[in-house]
Amino acid sequence: METGTRKTRLIKTAAWVALLGNAVLAVLKITAGIYAESLAVIGDGIDTSVDVLIAVMTLVVARVIAQPADASHPWGHGRAETVATAILSFVLFFAGAQLMLNSASNIIFGKRRDVPGSLALIVTIISIIGKIVLAWSQYLFGEKAGSPMLKANAKNMTGDVVISAGVLIGLFLSTLTGIGLIDSVAALLVGIWVIKAGVEIFVEANAELMDGGSGKEFYRAVFEAVHSVPGAGNPHRTRMRRIAGFWDIDIDIEVDPSLTIREAHAIASGVEKAIKGRVEGVYDIMVHVEPAGNREKESYGLQEDQISKLGS
Repeated sequence: METGTRKTRLIKTAAWVALLGNAVLAVLKITAGIYAESLAVIGDGIDTSVDVLIAVMTLVVARVIAQPADASHPWGHGRAETVATAILSFVLFFAGAQLMLNSASNIIFGKRRDVPGSLALIVTIISIIGKIVLAWSQYLFGEKAGSPMLKANAKNMTGDVVISAGVLIGLFLSTLTGIGLIDSVAALLVGIWVIKAGVEIFVEANAELMDGGSGKEFYRAVFEAVHSVPGAGNPHRTRMRRIAGFWDIDIDIEVDPSLTIREAHAIASGVEKAIKGRVEGVYDIMVHVEPAGNREKESYGLQEDQISKLGS
């Protein structure tokens, strides 16, 4: 319970840092973009405005996941974070698509654009510095809290640094050559990058929602943990899934059938302890004990010899 409280506190702090920081940057960029007549800077400001909405959503999610498990949600409310991460990916995708379509329209139909003013350059440089600080803070909070949502947001903000750098290059080339259309090209590239970030975040969130994407190193650690416990054998029908950054693990083991229930339970408890020692961030473990030599047909779960079939 203490771990959950600490995680909630870290997520709230990260959300407030992101909310205030991005709000300042969004106002600066949109205002400067309008004044300097730079579509790329306005688009960068819109992308940062999305980050403000994300921070608000993060605060809401922090309240939801802080609620204890109940009869309707026996595994707790942690998956709200994963759902929010998926929603974040859609927001990013549509924001990027809108910017890309507007920019492409200007390029295709040859809409004449003036060269943006120097204010756009100054604000973009400030934005790059600010986003680096925000991305770094979100990543640190995400690591401490074990939060995929904060890590996804850090990844999004790292992409924002690249976006602002692209905008800066576009503004510089536009000023150097006197060709205002370069600003639209920079805005188009910004839109494509935002879409890419949205798709990548959705793929990661979807893997968790579908109870997949555990990776072979985690399963290998679980099987090694079982073999380290005397009396535990043939680990099989193993399933691992993420619930808001924590592991929920089910595994079957075999023990000597002549053991008493108390002795078999002691071995199962040893396996649970060994797994927690090798896998960080375990929410719950269910160890099912079977008599050695049991040959029931297993229709689901992972056997030890199937590790090679998993991705990295």
